[in-house]
Order: sequence, then structure tokens, then C-alpha cells
Amino acid sequence: MAEKMFTVGKIINTHGIKGEVKVLRITDFDDRFEVGKRVYVVNDGHAPLQVTITSHRVHKGFDLLQFEGYENVNDIIHFKGCELKIPESDQTELNEHEYYYHEIIGCTVITETGEELGRIKEILSPGANDVWVTRKKSGKDILIPYIEEVVLDVDVKAKKVIISPMEGLLE
Repeated sequence: MAEKMFTVGKIINTHGIKGEVKVLRITDFDDRFEVGKRVYVVNDGHAPLQVTITSHRVHKGFDLLQFEGYENVNDIIHFKGCELKIPESDQTELNEHEYYYHEIIGCTVITETGEELGRIKEILSPGANDVWVTRKKSGKDILIPYIEEVVLDVDVKAKKVIISPMEGLLE
């Protein structure tokens, strides 16, 4: 498959004997794992395997999925540790000021005064708003809340984020 692929989850284990997999979600789109959707199971060194979701439920903070044609734990045991991906063409159009994780991760964070703080290494979704974890060149990571008062501008093409630090943010 030549099209660029994006990770939407990681299979961390099997669940029960009926072929369910326990997935750590790496997407903030609730409809990504709806019944009937297609995803690719990707294991390094192997060709991506397209599967269709036939069952989805949430259990203890994880997504439990079952795939068409895989109704037994022995059918899916080898999926453990694999990533679930979608092709770029399956990404949906976003509203203004909404971004895919892959567009934000790797961006350089700069204050409105021009001070470079570091690069965004991951995104946390603890509740009301996302938090962008920024790796500084030295010292502790900076946690940047994605709120209007802090994030002033995002340029995904230039991979730059301009912020106005709140009091205590850079300590």
C-alpha cells in the first residue's frame, strides 16, 4: 500500500475467547471504531491486513473490537502488539482550529516574544481540553493546555506553534 497510513490505535491484548482485541485508542474521533469501519492491522515486516469491525464496546477505558472473520482468540492472538492504522484518504475534514495529532506532534513551540521552548512530543486528552507535552532541550517537559488564552497560532505547514505562557507554565 503506497498511501500514507496513520495510527489510530494499538492492540495491547486479546480479551476473552471470542476473538476480541483490547485496543489503546490513539485518536480522539469517537466514530473511528464504529461497526462497519475498516482499519488495517499493521505489524512491522508484514503487509498491512485490512479488517472490518463487527463489534465495538468500551471496557475499563479500552476499546474492545472484533473483526469480521475472526471469531476465536486463536485467530487474533498474533495481532497482539500490532497497530491499527487508516489510510490518509480515510481522514475526515476538520473544522477551523482542529488538528490531527500527527500535525501537532513535532511542532516547535515558540513564545510570543520569540523564545523557542521545545518540540511537542505527545498529546494528552485528560478532559475538557487537550494538553500538548513539549520536550525542552533540558529540564522537565512543559505541559501546554490547548486553550485560546495560551495557544495563539498554529501553523502546521511550518510546524510552529506560538503561545502566550500562563503564569507558572514555564516553571
